[in-house]
Amino acid sequence: MRPLQISPETAVKLAEKLNVPLEQLMHMPQHILMQKMLELAKQEEEEKTQE
Repeated sequence: MRPLQISPETAVKLAEKLNVPLEQLMHMPQHILMQKMLELAKQEEEEKTQE
């Protein structure tokens, strides 16, 4: 499997947000990454609605 095709800046930001090492993020299957990003977006939306 080849690494994700994202910019280095995006990779660093995603790794920080998802609390995963950068190397693990770059070799994560795309469907799993999309699922984690969806969960993160739901969490952020819930936090906004609670405020």
